[in-house]
Amino acid sequence: MGHEFEIADRVEVDATPEQVWDAIATGPGITSWFMGRSEVDGGVGGTVKTAFGGYEPASAITSWDPLERLVYGTEREEDGRFVAYEFLIEARSGGSTVLRTVTSGFLPGDDWEDEFEAMRGGGELFLRTLVEYLNGFAGRKAVPVTVFGPAIEDWDRAWLALGRELGLAGRPDTGDRVRLSTGSMSTVDGEVYLANEQTVGIRTGDALLRFVRGFRGPMLAMHHLFGDVDPAEQDELWADWLGRVFR
Repeated sequence: MGHEFEIADRVEVDATPEQVWDAIATGPGITSWFMGRSEVDGGVGGTVKTAFGGYEPASAITSWDPLERLVYGTEREEDGRFVAYEFLIEARSGGSTVLRTVTSGFLPGDDWEDEFEAMRGGGELFLRTLVEYLNGFAGRKAVPVTVFGPAIEDWDRAWLALGRELGLAGRPDTGDRVRLSTGSMSTVDGEVYLANEQTVGIRTGDALLRFVRGFRGPMLAMHHLFGDVDPAEQDELWADWLGRVFR
């Protein structure tokens, strides 16, 4: 049967249109808030590529109006599957910017509901991460860390375990102040900027840390680290951390 969808959002950020465009229309910019590593071949007919978890889908750019509008999307597959992204930028007085986004597409099959819920929860996290990036880290480039942790059988228990690791009595909630550490990293304080059924996002002084319910079962760490860090070292560090917390 399948499901056609459209999700529209509007946010206002303390960033200029130039900073917003850099974040959504360049490889290093997208890499600093989305997922995996992205490359952009700009202009109509160009592509946006994102490498994540062994996949590197390419989306064709169909509208490219710098500082105003960007649209790109995947090709429609034989079963009808596709996804498209639209960004509309509007400058405001005082240096702020309104960003409108539309995510649309089609999910095939009779079991589309679970995938849609995962996509909607993840999409909320990506947009809120973009807002946090533009409000606190605009112009800086992040090192992405993507680590697949253990398979989770009981997600309620997993979110409670994450909460305990963060110094909370229950599962994390938006606005919670948290504290976490890894084996070789000093204690870090942060704030939960988003928590939903699928994800938890935490802002610290030099990172955007995200924990995501993988669609096929594992807990994922999908972090953005600002500063001089070794990606391989961070991959190993967070793999150990996930294995310890969610064993």
